[in-house]
Amino acid sequence: MKRTCEKQSANGRRGERGSVLAISTFGMLAFLLATGLCIDISHFYLVRGELQNAADAAALAGASALNSDDGGITKAADYAIESLNKYEFNQKGVTIPRSNVLFAKNLNGPYVSEATAKGQAKDIRFVQVVIPPAAVSTTFAAPVLGASRNVTADATAGMSVSLNKFCDYIPVTAIDSDSVYFVPGQTYTIRRPPGGAVTPGNYQILAVDGPGGSDDRIGLGKGVRNCLGAGSNVQTKPGVSSGAVRQGINTRFGEYGSGLEPDEYPPDENVRENINYQQYLDAQQAIDADNSPAANTFQVPSRGVGERGRRVVLIPIIREGEFNEGRDYVRIDRFAAFFLQTKVDSGNGGDIKAEYIGIRTVVGRGGYDPAGGASSPELTIPVLYR
Repeated sequence: MKRTCEKQSANGRRGERGSVLAISTFGMLAFLLATGLCIDISHFYLVRGELQNAADAAALAGASALNSDDGGITKAADYAIESLNKYEFNQKGVTIPRSNVLFAKNLNGPYVSEATAKGQAKDIRFVQVVIPPAAVSTTFAAPVLGASRNVTADATAGMSVSLNKFCDYIPVTAIDSDSVYFVPGQTYTIRRPPGGAVTPGNYQILAVDGPGGSDDRIGLGKGVRNCLGAGSNVQTKPGVSSGAVRQGINTRFGEYGSGLEPDEYPPDENVRENINYQQYLDAQQAIDADNSPAANTFQVPSRGVGERGRRVVLIPIIREGEFNEGRDYVRIDRFAAFFLQTKVDSGNGGDIKAEYIGIRTVVGRGGYDPAGGASSPELTIPVLYR
């Protein structure tokens, strides 16, 4: 009897051997499928992240061109579609159709096409970029996920809130008083020549980065390094310094001297003098549309590679009553954007003629400090919102 039971038990174990092998096989296949699924899903997330980076870069590039003008809408679309970001391990370029660059007055929309936005340019503040779906092939989990999956991304950037901290402004000041109020489109003498000092010996130069003439030259050529805001105190610099003023400002018109070179101080792409800001913008728009701008509104620089926007400068505005004779500290009231209409003449003058822009525009670098002073409503920087 015992031998019979042992024989039945042995036969039962032999019968189970096939089922264990089958279970192990199915288990291994399930494990491999799960592993492949994880690898493919991770790949999708990687590509999604790369496409999102491309969308973010394109939206920020587009927002940097907004300037309350229809030409800024055109340039914003240009900048967005010129993105060179790559995805799929840097093997494929992201292509953004122009129709996928949209514009809006408000962050939550409605978003409209480029053509529609041009008719609303003064109010447009946001750019949305949608990356077209990209087919990403599956490697291991095709039976579950299919041969490929479409991955896309979008991003929205736009003008920041009004700023109250600024960088890259030039170290001269515009004077404000009860009798003077800056009007958009009007031209002002920003830095007065001899005989027109705001106080004896003071010709509206600021010693922001340093007291020397070379500091003036560098600051006027490419902006000062020290970031300040409304309410900040800065030191004045008495003296005419006409040579340093002329040499710094005139690099923006492609004229160089005293060791300044176009590689570090590029000229504007349009150095035509005696035009206003709107003519300057119209000339830019003609170039963007592959048309020839009017000869009396456009001129290429004789030296260097032109850079758009170099004739638009940030200038601190200071109340006239802040100034005393000689070197002293004055308080900045606010900042504003001006357009340089002409070079600074030779001789002992050194006066700067500039047009107050006064419309909401992206210019320079800056930020907002909740504990800082008053903001300047027309000045913004590009910000990624979502």
